[in-house]
Amino acid sequence: MNDTIAVVGGGISGLLLARTLRERGAKVIILEKSRGLGGRLATKRVGGVVFDQGAQYFTAKTPRFAALVEAWRSQGVACAWPEASTHRSIGKPSMNALGKFLAEGLDVKREAKVLSVRRVDKMWDVEVENQPTLRVDQLALTAPVPQSLALLKAGNVELPAEVAVNLASLRYHPCLALLVTLGGASLVPVEGMVFSEGPVRWIADNVKKGISPAGAAAVTVHLSPAFAAEHYAKSELELFPMIEPLIAPWLGAPVVNVALHRWKFSEPITVFPEPCVWLDELGLGFAGDAFGGARVEGAALSGWALADKMGA
Repeated sequence: MNDTIAVVGGGISGLLLARTLRERGAKVIILEKSRGLGGRLATKRVGGVVFDQGAQYFTAKTPRFAALVEAWRSQGVACAWPEASTHRSIGKPSMNALGKFLAEGLDVKREAKVLSVRRVDKMWDVEVENQPTLRVDQLALTAPVPQSLALLKAGNVELPAEVAVNLASLRYHPCLALLVTLGGASLVPVEGMVFSEGPVRWIADNVKKGISPAGAAAVTVHLSPAFAAEHYAKSELELFPMIEPLIAPWLGAPVVNVALHRWKFSEPITVFPEPCVWLDELGLGFAGDAFGGARVEGAALSGWALADKMGA
């Protein structure tokens, strides 16, 4: 491949797609609107404590992804969740280590917010905020589908009717992540806790997980999709009093600080029937967890699938 390819989105789909295409000789540029890489493989420092604020762990069910996870473990950027199921893997020293690792050697533009994409003379013009317009041969959109469709709309790009309808039908759950700093150790089990009903979906102690330094506990609390959708615009000051009574038995120490992270497109409600979309006549592809599946593995498989289509 001698084409120049722009990949919009630096999550695991975009990073694995870019690495695979580069290995096949393509010139690939990744455009990521935030400072971090890895998408929901995200970590945040609040004061002196550290939180995995997005995906808490990942599993591997397919041979290809299992081999990648084993390689990550041998290379020291992933490990088993302490005292939890051996099938659970986490980033080391934290989840964002995987995005950093996958980006090594790639041409990555961080804080590169794409405003529109436009089809011009059988190529793509990618408009990036406060940067020169980028012209490339092919374009891969790995951001959440509503964001990708908005970029195409801004550039007056029309997709084939059936594809447009199918993509527009994809919806995502939001997620609210409360990042709770405690004055001492929590009572959250080492392996974390899943709540089957109510406003709280998941709770994990990042100290016991090995993410945050020992001392003050750093507890990640993911709220349920239904609760997040209803209360998405609320601040941490409004949300925490609603949630504290439900998690108080597991806190075990005074609350020192509460921060909030919002995930507007946390996980797909429905998954596209194919692992990716490639429109050869437009030189345009779509990948991400809305195609491969809602978990980290699904996003990875989708990125690989699109790489295979583009390199065919």
